[in-house]
Amino acid sequence: MSRKNVYIDTLGCAKNEYDSQMLAAALVERGCSIVFEPEDADIMIVNTCGFIEDAKKESIARIFELAEEKGRGMKLVVTGCLSERYHSELAEEMPEVDMFFGVNDYDRLPDILTGDREEAADKAAAPEVAARSSDMVGDVLDDLRYRKRDFDEGAYTGYLKIAEGCNNACSFCAIPSIRGHYRSKRIEDCVREAQDMADAGIRELILIAQDTSQYGRDLYGKLCLPELLKKLCAIDGIEWIRLMYVYDNGITDELVETIANEPKICKYIDMPIQHVSDNVLHRMRRQSTGASIRAAITMLRERIPEVHIRTTLLVGFPGETEEDMDELLGFIDTMKIDRLGAFAFSDEEGTPSYELDGKLDEETKQARRNAVMEHQLRVSEELNEKKIGKVYEVIVDEMIDEDVYSGRTRYDSPEIDCNVAFRSTRDLYPGDIVNVRIDNAYEYDLEGEEVL
Repeated sequence: MSRKNVYIDTLGCAKNEYDSQMLAAALVERGCSIVFEPEDADIMIVNTCGFIEDAKKESIARIFELAEEKGRGMKLVVTGCLSERYHSELAEEMPEVDMFFGVNDYDRLPDILTGDREEAADKAAAPEVAARSSDMVGDVLDDLRYRKRDFDEGAYTGYLKIAEGCNNACSFCAIPSIRGHYRSKRIEDCVREAQDMADAGIRELILIAQDTSQYGRDLYGKLCLPELLKKLCAIDGIEWIRLMYVYDNGITDELVETIANEPKICKYIDMPIQHVSDNVLHRMRRQSTGASIRAAITMLRERIPEVHIRTTLLVGFPGETEEDMDELLGFIDTMKIDRLGAFAFSDEEGTPSYELDGKLDEETKQARRNAVMEHQLRVSEELNEKKIGKVYEVIVDEMIDEDVYSGRTRYDSPEIDCNVAFRSTRDLYPGDIVNVRIDNAYEYDLEGEEVL
């Protein structure tokens, strides 16, 4: 086997980033080198997203961009959600691509890519179309056992995927058909991966799954997220632990108590609520109601006073009325969610919502999304202004000018939440955690100075 240079381009969510890190580590173990420019590669891999229309367009555009970079003897490989969801169509329409793989093919991909020359030639003759994930998830743990991962040099924040798939069956979502049913990773494997991350210099651990709150139910017969969190908190080197994708119906008393009492756990919860109108929630096939969402938020704030809640809303869903929107905007104004984003509904073939009546035109959907973000902008600015004069722990992300750095508080996830620009007289490096007094506040960002 000749040594190969591999370029991996990752699109989409944190779960794809996690999968790419795992794939990179497996390739390095087989003698490959990971390169950071496509022209340096023997093999170019695109890890695609296929969740909504915009993500699909981005993935397809990137595949064609890399196809133009493809030189003599180079291979172009497509994997991820888009490839899983549309493998046959892509294979027919993209002869430039040598192989297509789905989201559950990461185990066999390294062996194929690093096989002998005869096998490589066979594989290059026609696109490889992997089996659908729904055909491959019979073994609940096989695709979730402990794996080594490859981290960029100097990495200080990282994702730990604790489960794969989803059982929620929301009418707008294709994830169950792409990634299969919900299956948890063993506690000991999660802890071992987290220890690897700490050994690699990771200080901020971000837990991800389609629904982290359901962790353990399939494997142990009970919800085990609190138990897992306590074990992760015991790992030296991990300073912050952040929870993403926690549904309101999985927020138990034990989970709240664990978050409140463990200093390493950021008082931050990403709770995907989508909407608060019962009419829309019912058509979305959500397991929540407007009342249950409000109750979960109220309970969290009562028992964890400093908690910051992040959520994402989906507007313009089929059948959404003006009254539904009024209720949603009133919710934003009164509940004052700390971090909130919004998407306009994307009509995805193969999902139950694709068959619903009451579809809204694009102009209406975008106008409703804009209205949500206008209301949230005022809320965010109001909440940020209350931080002026207070001191917060901030993790350094980068130097942006001489003696000026950019970072985040415990209440902010990387790339999606508020940034803190602050002055310091010391030489700081990405991953350092410092105390910063907030001096100025804006709609979505803060300014301050390090407090020694």
